Amino acid sequence: MFLAIAACAINIPSLRDFKPLSFWSNKIVLITGASSGIGRGLALELARRGAKLGLVARRREILDDIVQEIGANPDANRAHESKVVALPADVQDAQSMRAAADRLRAEFGRIDVLIANAGIGATNDAAELDAAKVANVINVNVIGVANSVAAVVPEMVNRGSGHLVVISSLAAYRGLPKSAAYCASKAAVSAMFESLRLDLNPRGIDVTIVHPGFIKTPLTAGRQAKLPWLQELEPAVKKIVKAIERRKKSYAFPWQLATIVRAGMVMPNAMYDWIAGRNSFRE
Repeated sequence: MFLAIAACAINIPSLRDFKPLSFWSNKIVLITGASSGIGRGLALELARRGAKLGLVARRREILDDIVQEIGANPDANRAHESKVVALPADVQDAQSMRAAADRLRAEFGRIDVLIANAGIGATNDAAELDAAKVANVINVNVIGVANSVAAVVPEMVNRGSGHLVVISSLAAYRGLPKSAAYCASKAAVSAMFESLRLDLNPRGIDVTIVHPGFIKTPLTAGRQAKLPWLQELEPAVKKIVKAIERRKKSYAFPWQLATIVRAGMVMPNAMYDWIAGRNSFRE
């Protein structure tokens, strides 16, 4: 009784007034492909959780709009208020990405988490394969990821801490109809990050590969084919954030589609060809 009275007298807050420190409240995060889709969703969600952000995309005006949207969100105006920097850059340009990362480090001192999200889709029927279009997909989805990693990993290694995250796809597991370039690019970044994990985990750097299924973003908009287990963006983003917080090495979702895809990895080729050939999700 005496302690309770004394606490009230000197205005000590009760235990229920204390909130646990957010995982993100002291994190500096670089997000590529932040202008739309998953990247934009992650920016809004991590800002709400108090992270300091560097947002990379080619178009400054879109990034500026997102920065203003975050600033207008009352959820971000807390004691650990997020701060956001627009970083116009092209992931295909190594120097451009390095300059973006340097600016973020100059602003906040370091980069704790890279979310390599920038990517493009492609529909390529094998009978009309265009090598230039394939090269463009590889340049954005693979070389762009490599440029993003190269812009942050030396400082992470020197510091002995950091977290690399790549947004790959369930399309990385096996080839799909009319998706040669896209499947190749996602298989490449998944294998790349698995190798990075083996090299960097002993140096104190976490590596997470995210394999989403179909999510409502500009990449899936307008498709006539029915997309199985199509997910809304906001819950999908929260699943990705949770996987990052848990430092998962690999995370594939939704579990229903991920289970089917993993089963396809051990199917005989004839069986896989029969099933996949009858289930194209691209027109």
